[in-house]
Amino acid sequence: MKIVKVENPLSLKNELLSFVFRVYQGTNGAYPALEWVENKPNPEDFEGFKRVYEPFLEFRLGKEFDELYILKGNGEIIGVIALVYTFEDKNIWWVPEELKNEKTGLIEFFMVDPAFRGRGYGSKLLEFAVKRLKELGKEPYLITFKHLGAYQYYLKRGFKELGEYKDFVVLKYED
Repeated sequence: MKIVKVENPLSLKNELLSFVFRVYQGTNGAYPALEWVENKPNPEDFEGFKRVYEPFLEFRLGKEFDELYILKGNGEIIGVIALVYTFEDKNIWWVPEELKNEKTGLIEFFMVDPAFRGRGYGSKLLEFAVKRLKELGKEPYLITFKHLGAYQYYLKRGFKELGEYKDFVVLKYED
């Protein structure tokens, strides 16, 4: 299995929507957090999830991500990761203004299919993203939630907490 850059992210929208729903189910509705939704859909309700998440996914794929990478196995998406390093004209309200500069590289949309967790795929994707951002001359950052299991995962992999922003926590990679 190898990490592949997606040249036209919107072309994978439906496949990614199904993938993200598998993650949503596997985390019992914890991730993605859908923090903008008052009544989150049941983890068994694909149509409800699609109604809520599809417009956000379209925005991210079409207007937010600068680079999107997938890890595939047997024709299925096993993991995804995206990089954001240009901020002009992007409505990414969860990013503090002081990070929206030419030095910042955000790691976003990082997920591994729950059926494949614990096999090192997430570490492989995360290491790839950090390396790619450094190649671009960017400082790697993550914005997440403290209550997610991913928070501790990031801390164990070299990220340090810089502080809180709105409901989020900002992490920076430290060598």
